[in-house]
Amino acid sequence: MFERRHHPLAKRAVFLRRLLLSIVLSGTLIGLMLLLGMAGYHWIARLNWIDSLLNAAMILGGMGPVDEMTSVPAKLFASFYALFSGLVFVGAAGVLLSPLFHRLLHAFHLDDSEADS
Repeated sequence: MFERRHHPLAKRAVFLRRLLLSIVLSGTLIGLMLLLGMAGYHWIARLNWIDSLLNAAMILGGMGPVDEMTSVPAKLFASFYALFSGLVFVGAAGVLLSPLFHRLLHAFHLDDSEADS
């Protein structure tokens, strides 16, 4: 997906297309996780849809739950969803930032190779 060391820096249009793709991929991942959390909070914890959205968004954003979970299945779901959300958030951030970091490091590498020759 990205150019190799010996390739020139990608054109701006290619970079912007990669950046847009990473935004779409990470947004889709976050959106799917939000829907999964909403469904779990609605069906397992028996919250209404708006409270399910609030709890899922707060967990996914790293803020913590809003409503207290009273049943064992709800507590188990909330625990696993919180752990999984943390991993997904870090993964989505990596997907989102990878084109930026790659371009920056590739530009530094080009500067080093030009100085060596």
